[in-house]
Amino acid sequence: MSLNPQLEKTFKLDKQFLEESQLPIVTVSASYQEDLKGLHGLPENETMQDVVFSRAHYSMALAIAVAAWGKAIDHNKAWIIDPTNYVSPEHWRQIELTEVIGKTIARHPILKMLKDFIDQFGRSKLPILASITPPLLHVSQKIEKPILSLHIAAGNILVKQGKTIVQVVTDPHVREEYITNAESKRMFYCVFDEKTKIEFLEKAAVMGKKVDPNKIIVTGPPVDPRIIKAKEKKHAWRRGPINLVLTTGGLGTNKHEIRQILLKLLPLLRKQPNPINLCLYASTHLDIMEMARKLAKENRIKTEIITEIGNQSYFDKSQRSVLEDSNFSIIYHPQIVDANEILVKHAFSWADGFITKPSGDMAYDAAAAGCFLLTLNEWGEWEENIRETFEQLGISRKADSENIDKQLEVLSQAETNESSWIEKAMNNALTLKKPYLSGAENIVAAHQKISKNQ
Repeated sequence: MSLNPQLEKTFKLDKQFLEESQLPIVTVSASYQEDLKGLHGLPENETMQDVVFSRAHYSMALAIAVAAWGKAIDHNKAWIIDPTNYVSPEHWRQIELTEVIGKTIARHPILKMLKDFIDQFGRSKLPILASITPPLLHVSQKIEKPILSLHIAAGNILVKQGKTIVQVVTDPHVREEYITNAESKRMFYCVFDEKTKIEFLEKAAVMGKKVDPNKIIVTGPPVDPRIIKAKEKKHAWRRGPINLVLTTGGLGTNKHEIRQILLKLLPLLRKQPNPINLCLYASTHLDIMEMARKLAKENRIKTEIITEIGNQSYFDKSQRSVLEDSNFSIIYHPQIVDANEILVKHAFSWADGFITKPSGDMAYDAAAAGCFLLTLNEWGEWEENIRETFEQLGISRKADSENIDKQLEVLSQAETNESSWIEKAMNNALTLKKPYLSGAENIVAAHQKISKNQ
């Protein structure tokens, strides 16, 4: 592979760290090349724009690493590699094109009719597979321990190379790609719940695959332990302003719906007494940040743009959120690692509720942080399953984007001697049980057990 000298250096260090780690983790999420330089003690440029496919595949991998690390980053305990960072220059255009196509589809509701095609495009038929395969094979060639995979494309590539794979099925939904190599003695799975395990075995039987049920381990979803810790001092909302976080995803999904919601919620910020405080998680998307800032200006709302993490430590114990200083904030950073760290450090401890797509990262995280959920339009069957899961737990309901102001008013009203829906939903989230809170630790334990038996 031909890489520039700095990337060549981080690639060698990533390869070394992965080989030395007790928990080698592989994912496909983004090109966080500058943050890798920082993690390896090299100068980094905070203004460079990442190519991002998914927050989930990064944040879930990080959640498991944090659970393994404990109190400080330690590559001997766990290390994450994303081959997207090391695609050769001659193949880089495919990476950028994949992101552009993904963003175009994710931001235009009329293209939702193509979601079945998108699903194949995004998993089993990724046009970037040929690009990520060489660095993935090179970085893992000397690894003999089981490799934890957070993306099925990576898991399927590596198991065919004779590697033992512990594949995380991240949602309560089983794609056929998960089952492709399920008969291999080197393939193990961590799944969302018992229902997902049964679905896995049913689909395997239909596909003519004989799968050992003991290789499918129910762990729960991987949630960053720091997010779970964020609810320690939280109480269910009863009165006063409701702290709301409105979020997009790795590709800027639901942009049109987010705009509708901002048009309804921003005018509420001028009311006295103040009914809400609002934070928009724009992630790495400059256009969404600028859209929100323009709408705020039109509504004469002062906007606080949060672009710095503050204390750089992943394990900073500070409990104060900078979101407390403004009634309208936007979290934005051009790089996914930093954007995610700002979100983790400042949003989950502050928020009462999240308005979010019911994705397998943000929905899990928000519920684990003791927040109620109002869900945006789903982009596939897996998100419909996630929405239904949290509705059944009494934590979530669908957002009415065109009437979100009126919906919040109704949900915040309490009948005589009764709690409001918001208070009840938050109490349900604050008392959420396993496995929703222990998935990351359970996955680490499953990997350890499989490693000992190899």
